Amino acid sequence: MKRTATLLSLLLSFSLFAQEGYEIKVSLKPLKNQYVYLGHYQGKQLPIIDSALLNGKSEAIFKGSKKLGGGIYLIGYPDKARNFELLIDKNQTFNVAVDTANPSRVTFTNSPENTAFQAYQAFMMNNGKLLDSLLKARRGSSEKDSIAITTRVSSINEAVKKYRLDIMAKDPNGLLTTLLKGMKEPEVPQNPNPRDSMFAYRYFKTHYWDGVNFWDDRMMRTPFFESRVDKYYEQLVYPAADSVIKEIDWMLGYASASEEMQKFLLLKFVNRYLNQKYMWEDAVFVHLFEKYFAQKSYPWLTEQGKKIITDRAYSLMANIFGNPASEVQLPGLNDKPTNLYGVEAPYTLLVIWDPTCGHCKETLPKLDSMYLARWKAMGLKPFALAKETEGTKKDWVTFIEKHQLNDWVHVYYSKEADKARTNAGIPSYSQLFDVQSFPTLYLLDKDKRIIAKKLTESQIDDFLQFKQNNKQ
Repeated sequence: MKRTATLLSLLLSFSLFAQEGYEIKVSLKPLKNQYVYLGHYQGKQLPIIDSALLNGKSEAIFKGSKKLGGGIYLIGYPDKARNFELLIDKNQTFNVAVDTANPSRVTFTNSPENTAFQAYQAFMMNNGKLLDSLLKARRGSSEKDSIAITTRVSSINEAVKKYRLDIMAKDPNGLLTTLLKGMKEPEVPQNPNPRDSMFAYRYFKTHYWDGVNFWDDRMMRTPFFESRVDKYYEQLVYPAADSVIKEIDWMLGYASASEEMQKFLLLKFVNRYLNQKYMWEDAVFVHLFEKYFAQKSYPWLTEQGKKIITDRAYSLMANIFGNPASEVQLPGLNDKPTNLYGVEAPYTLLVIWDPTCGHCKETLPKLDSMYLARWKAMGLKPFALAKETEGTKKDWVTFIEKHQLNDWVHVYYSKEADKARTNAGIPSYSQLFDVQSFPTLYLLDKDKRIIAKKLTESQIDDFLQFKQNNKQ
């Protein structure tokens, strides 16, 4: 079975009650004698941080001795299926009232931030409706009318832009300003050099985080910040270990000024690279471990969580994509020691399998068919490491003879050999090659460097065909 551990269930320890002094009085008519809930955005999660009981007057008070971290919060109805948003930042003593008969109308008292937020939402909604109607009208209009409508559309867009800039100028450090900057994507100017086909990409990437401060943990309590991080790494960062590591270190360097933001990003990156989507991502996870976890501890990281990170990193260290594979020395079919590095071939396919594994019994004959049909002519040599589990050495020999895997190099990894290595403090071959399921396939070059790992037989075939077609 393949391990699919998810750290968020094990790293635990979110500080749910944050910092000095908040008192939010809620009126939610006509509901009575039921609990309402206070939560906030946190990436794709909505953690509940407080609850309060509505009294006979439909009133409840969220109250705590420590201030809450700024961001976009939600007050949830008793059924937890409905909620409404509000901003919490500097002023954390205010009233909010809603009537369930008209839930879109929320009234705030003593909360300038929410008043400004409501005014902004109303302005955007009104102008959005107006723009929609104008764009619909333009589709069937005459050329003269179309020009007039386009002029009006441009005027509205300029008014919206000015409105946003005025908010930012009036309160440059306010939460609404932070939100507007955090949501804004770069507007790419005209390319000064038409021959430069990469100008738009470089400009967009360079200015993608303009106005965003990674030490400002208010950003993580929004519904859009994590999606923006995902887009950056998935679409703008070059997909290679060195590039991703550089960007992660840059981002975490600023985020280290905020314990909450550092925790948020570390958890995000660790979970993202715990089980890799691409072969080269193993180096990213090992880097995260060595730089941020090996010699450091965090109040939010449990011992169990740290063990998962450590164990996973140690399983990857010896088989990082692009590095030389670990040497293997085990008895072959003739009981003589046989070495992986003794195989001289342009390519070596390391197959780690179990003679009692049903999937292995299906896969190895397929591998042999591909080997005989195409791979042998490319200079590939299969090196099969059979791991003893429930079966015996006889099962191993019988399978090889039955399927005539005679042109392969075979070695047998017995339980005794495995125990001898671990008793001597030497990593097992299962650990050295991060074997979490059988069979596990590694493709090595002539110097035994790992050029592909943990692929299916068809993916190995595609990879080899690609390599052959792109030979210099």
